[in-house]
Order: sequence, then C-alpha cells, then structure tokens
Amino acid sequence: MLLAIDIGNSNITLGGIQEGEILFEARLATDATKTSDEYGVEIKDMLDLFGARVEEIRDCIVASVVPPVFNSVRNGIVKLTGKEPMVVGPGIKTGINILLEDPGATGADLIAAAVAAVDAYPTPLTVVDMGTATTIAVIDDGNAFLGGAVLPGLRISAEALSSRASLLPGIQLERPRRAIGKNTVECMQSGLMFGAAAMVDGLIDRMEAELGRPTTVVATGGVARFVVPLCRHEIALERDLQLKGLDLLYRKNRPRKEAAPNPR
Repeated sequence: MLLAIDIGNSNITLGGIQEGEILFEARLATDATKTSDEYGVEIKDMLDLFGARVEEIRDCIVASVVPPVFNSVRNGIVKLTGKEPMVVGPGIKTGINILLEDPGATGADLIAAAVAAVDAYPTPLTVVDMGTATTIAVIDDGNAFLGGAVLPGLRISAEALSSRASLLPGIQLERPRRAIGKNTVECMQSGLMFGAAAMVDGLIDRMEAELGRPTTVVATGGVARFVVPLCRHEIALERDLQLKGLDLLYRKNRPRKEAAPNPR
C-alpha cells in the first residue's frame, strides 16, 4: 500500500492507495505546533481507524504547501514506517511542462491535481481547486501548465465578512434559496455562494477567451461540492484529485527494483 499525504493550509489529507485504488481517505487538522511524534501518532490512529496496518505500507509520498509543517509530518512518517517519503518538488518527473516564471515555486498540490486531471480528462484543461484558497490553473493541449489565478477561498471570505462586520453573523455554507435575499443570512449566503460561483464562471470565461478555445473544467477541494452545482459552466467534480495525482507521481518516479543477478 502507498501512503499518500497532501499537506494543505487547513487540512492534511491521508490516503491509502493500492494498485491505483484509493482504499481509504482521512483528514487531520494542519497544526504548526504539533511535533513529529504527535503527527506520527495521529497518522497511526487513522490507519487503525480504517483497519490498515503500518506493515502494509510499502512506500510514502508527500506534497506540501505548508513548509513549517512539512518537516514534522515527514519525520513522523519516518518514525512510524521507517521509510523516507518521496517528496513532490523540483526535480520530480510530472509529464507536465510548467511554463511559469519560477516553475519551482509551483504548489505541490497544484502539480498533483494537474497530473491527475491530464491523466483522466481531455486537454486543454482548467483545474479549479477550492480549498483555503481557490486556485485555477490552465493546461494546454501539449500538457503545458500555462498559469492561472489565485483568489480567497470561500471559507476565508465567510470568516472575514463575519469577523470584520460587527452586525454580520457566521453562517453555514449551503445553497441559497434565491439570489435576492430577504434577510441578513439569506443575503450573505447569496453573496458568498453565488458570488463564488460567479467568480469561477467569470475567470473560466476570461481564461478560455485568452486561450482561444473552450476547455474541460475539473474542480476539486473541500468546498467545491458546494459551489460547483451553482456554476453555469459544465464542471466535473473530483473529490480525490490530489490523491490520484500523488499516486501517479509516485508511479512515474518510483525507484526501479534492482535486477536479480544472472545465475551461473
């Protein structure tokens, strides 16, 4: 079993993958104050919860966009499994040509999502990842990562609105009953939910106009399931895009087994 770990700003996603099949998926809260021992224990607890044994882990791969947390998680994995994880970063083979000014600065989560999307969907592609931040990336017919956009995530927007405006309450992220709200909560739900969908739709329109042709649009991330149904574009929803991408990256980069010596 491959243990795949995606370290995000809000959550750490763990996945157990066997022959391309995701056996389980779990989430931990990202916490920069936790030690490697604490992360090791939490990962072990999650394995136990899903009936997986440490002995079943043949290898590990990690993607991280949170440098202060990466080392703690990595060291926790080494202590738990005795294996040094493969790390998504500069030098890893992706099959994608990153055409940014600084390719090495591309987020590991974006790379994993792009690799999985290119493997499963026709190009050109627009990949929308709706997590702590919402990121939108465009991949052309030649599997070139052209760039994209970054904007505040839905939860950040909701928290900023309720914390900075004294008369606005915290609300649940759910489908609004109507665009023209009739009370404070309805107005906030309309603005946040339909506003997020309109931003995604609008950016897709602008990016496709620059590209000169329509794209296949794929969305992933924790809040994508709330926003995608409100969008006017046809968007494929992929819950496990990063984990699938990590599995593909591992298979592209795993060390070859040494050949058995020839008998004499």
